[in-house]
Amino acid sequence: MKGFNGAVKEFAAMALLLIVAMTIGIMPAMAAAEPLKVAAVFETPIEEPWVNQIHVALVKAKSDLGIVYDYSESVKSADFARVMREYAEKGYKLITGDAFGAERIARRVARDYPDVAFVFGSGIGPAEPNFGVFDNWIHEPAYLSGMIAGKMTKSNIIGVVAAMPIPEVNRLANAFYAGAKEVNKDVKCKFSFIGSFFDPPKAKEAALAQIEAGVDVIYAERFGVVEAAVEKGALAISNMSDQSSLGPDTVVTGPVWDMWPTVKQAISLVKAGVYTAQDFGGFSYMSKGGSYLAPYHKFDAKLPAEVKELVEKRRQEILDGTFRVDIDESIPKSE
Repeated sequence: MKGFNGAVKEFAAMALLLIVAMTIGIMPAMAAAEPLKVAAVFETPIEEPWVNQIHVALVKAKSDLGIVYDYSESVKSADFARVMREYAEKGYKLITGDAFGAERIARRVARDYPDVAFVFGSGIGPAEPNFGVFDNWIHEPAYLSGMIAGKMTKSNIIGVVAAMPIPEVNRLANAFYAGAKEVNKDVKCKFSFIGSFFDPPKAKEAALAQIEAGVDVIYAERFGVVEAAVEKGALAISNMSDQSSLGPDTVVTGPVWDMWPTVKQAISLVKAGVYTAQDFGGFSYMSKGGSYLAPYHKFDAKLPAEVKELVEKRRQEILDGTFRVDIDESIPKSE
């Protein structure tokens, strides 16, 4: 048997080795850190393109960044505060979603949970200390889409069917028309607003009316428009996501909103313990990888080479910073 002094010396030596090993990273942590819990609160159904792009990015974060992710969809304003509070009380440290219809509600809840990070789709600025904002700043690929529409129209009448005349919608519609006007001075544009973020039947009805009035290329800012274009043989520009599958012979391309850069940045800040209220809108720009023009798919062989070259030249200029798409949030008027 070892003497008492020998045992003490051996114990001390082992303790010293343990401390050194942990200091230089040889020993694993005694307990792994809890994964970050992230929740999303959506006002519309998950299939609505705007919120779906956020959802897709968060699903990617679940697999790539190891977060826990849960969401609630079709949450009415009357339930918005309750759902947000339930997530905060359950230990979710980042809560996101869309707050356009519940701005005051979302901000009021955020003030009650200063240790939780909130980042919501919003048309207003951030609020200290913990309410960040983002928006779909995809006016640049909307402009490129307009250039294609201006070149592809035969009637010189293009159209836009959108949700409602609010700044974040207006800037897309105006950018689309501006792109068309750059390449075709004779083109006219009709604008229709359905008064809802998700009403496919109403969007389809508005699109059919435009097509009957001579529109032959239509910007489907809302779901339901592509279906009308397929039925009537018009060309369509999709929105938010690559929607070629809805009409392979109808959907030419369209602006895509990629929320991954925004989501990745917000999660990184929360994990590092340095999250602050800020506007994440810049992460939706083309230069940040937050938006781009969807692939042409079947139209890659149908679009004239000169059109593709024209669009590619302008796209590169946007990325290089030598061309800036104006942000026009005024209410567009039909011509």
